Amino acid sequence: MTGEDPRYLGIAPYLYYTDATEAVEWLTRVFGFTEKVRYVDAVGEVFQATLSAGGSDIHLAGVGDEYWPAKGVDGPVGQLNVVYVDDVDAQFERVDESVGDGLEVSRPQDQPYGARLFTVQDIGGNSWTFWQHISDTADLPAGWREIRNGEVVSGNGAESVEDAGDEESGNAEGAGDHAAG
Repeated sequence: MTGEDPRYLGIAPYLYYTDATEAVEWLTRVFGFTEKVRYVDAVGEVFQATLSAGGSDIHLAGVGDEYWPAKGVDGPVGQLNVVYVDDVDAQFERVDESVGDGLEVSRPQDQPYGARLFTVQDIGGNSWTFWQHISDTADLPAGWREIRNGEVVSGNGAESVEDAGDEESGNAEGAGDHAAG
């Protein structure tokens, strides 16, 4: 090492499924992801696979029926995967048609932070939000602020975060924490 910080080259979710073979089929059929590679056991069941969505990889692993109960939970907890798309309404139609009455798919909605999105839970309990950027302007609720690189850019005027203080009960970070709307 030369003492320099490493460069980030990307980030990819690694998701667990009770039946990874079924998950690969479902994610490629319903979401339109592309299968890159799968590793199967002696009977042909997927124990690991990599799919892609655009230039991003999604890794998944088969963990069997006993995995989540051994962790003390019913299934994945707190996971939300955001997939950026150029036409969220077209993706919604694809997903809604593919799942039929099997799963509830929220309808696309415009969000005050410049996104149009919808969310669906997959067969393994993982949540997916398909997100289309529609505006660089955030229409934030009263008292909220948009902060970029330490500067307040909308809300209570352009000032540094230190100058702005915490008078709005700690909500200074704004809408970015509410991806699923």
